[in-house]
Amino acid sequence: MSSRQGQRASSRAPRTNAPPRGPASTGLAAPPNPRRIALYIGLAVLGAVVGIAGTLVQGALFPGGLLLALAASAGLFLGGRVLTGTQLGALAPAVGWFIALVVLLGGRPEGDYVFGDEIGLTLFMLGGMAVAVMCATLSRLSYPATGTGRSGT
Repeated sequence: MSSRQGQRASSRAPRTNAPPRGPASTGLAAPPNPRRIALYIGLAVLGAVVGIAGTLVQGALFPGGLLLALAASAGLFLGGRVLTGTQLGALAPAVGWFIALVVLLGGRPEGDYVFGDEIGLTLFMLGGMAVAVMCATLSRLSYPATGTGRSGT
C-alpha cells in the first residue's frame, strides 16, 4: 500500500478529537427543501379554499355555520402545524385564509361588496385570526414517549 492510499484511508476514519456536532438546523434555519416549499404552498392554497368556504357557510347558517367555519379553520391550522412540525405549518394556511377573506371582503370598483356588512363576517375574521395565532404559538407538540401512541404501556 502506498503512502497516498494510507493517508486516504486514515482521513476517512472518524476523528476522535473533533468537536461535537450541534443539532441539525430546523425551521427557517434549515436549508430549503423543494418538497417542504411545495407543502407550504399547498397549505396556503388549502387555507384560501377553507376561507372562501367558511365565508359562504357562516353566512348561510349563521350561528352554527360560524362555529363550523371556525372549526374547519382551526382544524386546518392545527393540521398544518402537526403535519410540518413547525410554526410555519400553521401560518401558511392562515396566510392563504386571510388573503381570501380580504379579497372577498374588499369592495369592487363599482362600489359593491361581495358580502354585506354582517357581524358574522367580523366574528369569522377575528376568530380565525385568533385561532391561527393560537395554533402557531403552541410551545411544543406532545408526542407519546413510548412511540406506541397508547398511554400507560
